[in-house]
Amino acid sequence: MTNPEYKRLKEVIEMLRHPEKGCPWDLKQTHESLLKYLLEESYEFINAVENKDYDHMKEELGDILLQILLHAGIAGENGNFDMESVCATLADKMVHRHPHVFKAGEGKASVEEVLTNWDKLKEEEKGKKEREIDDSYLMFPPLHSAFKIGKKTQKIGFDWDDPVQVTYKVEEEWQELKEELLPSAVNKARVEEEFGDFLFSIVQLGRHLDIDSEKALRAANRKFIKRFNQMEDLMKDAGQKFLEMNQKQMDIYWDQAKKLEKEGV
Repeated sequence: MTNPEYKRLKEVIEMLRHPEKGCPWDLKQTHESLLKYLLEESYEFINAVENKDYDHMKEELGDILLQILLHAGIAGENGNFDMESVCATLADKMVHRHPHVFKAGEGKASVEEVLTNWDKLKEEEKGKKEREIDDSYLMFPPLHSAFKIGKKTQKIGFDWDDPVQVTYKVEEEWQELKEELLPSAVNKARVEEEFGDFLFSIVQLGRHLDIDSEKALRAANRKFIKRFNQMEDLMKDAGQKFLEMNQKQMDIYWDQAKKLEKEGV
């Protein structure tokens, strides 16, 4: 069964990339230049999901699909691959990694068994790595990379026993960071290194507490924006403006906003 709207969308993208009649901006794009848009659209979709905003979820999924079609279109123009081969590769992979669904006689599997088998089949497909942890762990956003590194070290037994032990490591890294800030001539490179170590240890603490650091930080960002907007509203109601106030004066309104937040206002 064909999907007429998907077919129409592909034709729209092909027209945008038409060498004579297409859009100058779209024709200028490359795999590299489009990468930032794929990331942005993905995070916008995450935000829509967290807000349970289905209209925006639909829109952002469309924007992600646009990026996929553009990449497939560019690859097709260069003779590398096309959307059909992308779909075929994905379908083959899903069938291979779900033998309990597609292979007769495999029977049912628990979630844990599915995940274990997924990793085993993935390793078979890509071949045994020379190292347990390599540069492939750096392909993700930094917080997620740190989490995946921690999960891998946990799997091979190189990990802390419980969250309390990790807190000691966090405190150790925090102390080392503070020590780098003490000298009169601060070494920025050393400060940055210790700051990175501190962040890495925080992510591992979150992992041991079953907390997704990316999710927790997004929630903290959202809370800050909400509180900041509340502070701004309070200031406007009082006839005050940011540029006419100092930090101490703004802190008063911040504390008021924080109090209203706790009261559920």
